[in-house]
Formats: sequence, C-alpha cells, structure tokens
Amino acid sequence: MAKTSGRKPSITVIVPCLNEEGNLKGTIDAIKDALSSSNRFSDYEILIFNDFSTDGTGKLAEEIKKKEKGVKVIHNPRNMGFGYNYSEGVRRASMDYIIMVPGDNEIPAEAIKRVIGRAGEADCIIPYTANTEVRALSRRVISKLFVIIINTLFGLNVRYYNGTCLLKSSLLKKVPLKTWGFAYMAAILVRLLRSGSSFVEVGVDITARASGKTKAFRLKNIASVASAIFSLFWEVRVTERARYGNPTRRAVAAE
Repeated sequence: MAKTSGRKPSITVIVPCLNEEGNLKGTIDAIKDALSSSNRFSDYEILIFNDFSTDGTGKLAEEIKKKEKGVKVIHNPRNMGFGYNYSEGVRRASMDYIIMVPGDNEIPAEAIKRVIGRAGEADCIIPYTANTEVRALSRRVISKLFVIIINTLFGLNVRYYNGTCLLKSSLLKKVPLKTWGFAYMAAILVRLLRSGSSFVEVGVDITARASGKTKAFRLKNIASVASAIFSLFWEVRVTERARYGNPTRRAVAAE
C-alpha cells in the first residue's frame, strides 16, 4: 500500500500512567521528539491517563499540561487498568491515527519515530521488540508463549501483540473494545487482522525502565488475560466466525 499523499495526517497519542512519577516526563519528551523529528503529522494531541496513581504522577501530569501544547490529562477516579485507558482514549481521540505509548519511558524517541514513520503503508503498523535482551528472561519467555498461543488460536503470524501499534482511527473506532486488561491490544489486532486489515511489522529497540516495575504480571492481570483470550476465541472462532473469516497477510515484509 502506498503512503498517503496530499495533506499530512494527524495523530492521537494515548499515555496511560500508574505510579510513573519518575518516568512520565521522559515519556512525553520522547513522544514530542519523535513527532518533531518525523515531520509526518500536521497536528497531534497527547492524552495522559492518570490511572489513580498514589505517587506524584497526577500532579506532574498537570504541570506538563500547563507547559506543553496539545496535552490533555484525564484522572481516573479509581484504578481502571491498561485496556480501559486505551479504550477511553480511542473514544476521546479526534485525530487520523492512534498510538499508545506507556508512561514507563521504555519506548525511546527513535523507536516511536520508526513506528509513526510508517504511517500510510498499511492499516496497522505493528512493532516488535528487536533488543529483547533488555528485559528479564522470565518476561521474554512469557511474552513468547503468549504470541505462540494467539497465533495458534487465531491462525495468524504476528511477531508481537503488545507493542505501540499505530492504527487508523477510522478502523479502530469500529472495533468492539471489549477487553480492558493487558490483552487489549492482542484482542484489537486479532479482530482487525481476521477482518482483512493490512499490516506491516517494524523492529524497534526499547530501553530498560528508569524507575519502578512492570504491572503486567500481577495475578489479577494474568487472570484477566486468560479470560480475555477465551472470550475472544469464542467470538472469532464460534459465534461470529463468518465475520472474521478473512485473515489478512503482511502488506510488506517485516524489517
């Protein structure tokens, strides 16, 4: 698919944060750096979701909002989870493309730039971690197992499902966003790709967290992922099989 010609598109960046006081400023700096250096978009908005943090994340987010153009802050009245923040961000988004960048500052500006720089080549720009060695072995094993399970269950061949995907807003807003846990992006991609949306994959390097620990492997999140996968399988493979019977293939080879 050729890149879109004519006017430059716009982009919404969703930034979910849970106790990321030590990482949020770096995340916003990386996003702005990537947007500026890519010169790919005519306009942008950054939606910071403070997911009921107990540290100074909310206060810092408000300070950033006062200083930075296009930043909006949403304070959740209770902890809602990663997927909810993304779903609500999609609902509020007003731009042509949507991408989620976690507030943990693991995704450097260059990685964000590599993803958003592919805008227009396919419906879905799907990144995968090229330098997996920066993450703990246990996390790498669990992540690989998750990918194998999803690909096997849904007849797909994607390298990674939990990255900072760049998706067309017009398509994403039509997807039923039923999953609010950590499997939210996998559920979205399965629905889009099984419906025929095109995709390209791009390898990106990430950095180790500067502060705090990942929340992905809490027991409640693992249970949520298992439940989400079962529900997704029932929907895609059983109750709405005809709707999801045209799985897509890569638009171009992964790089």
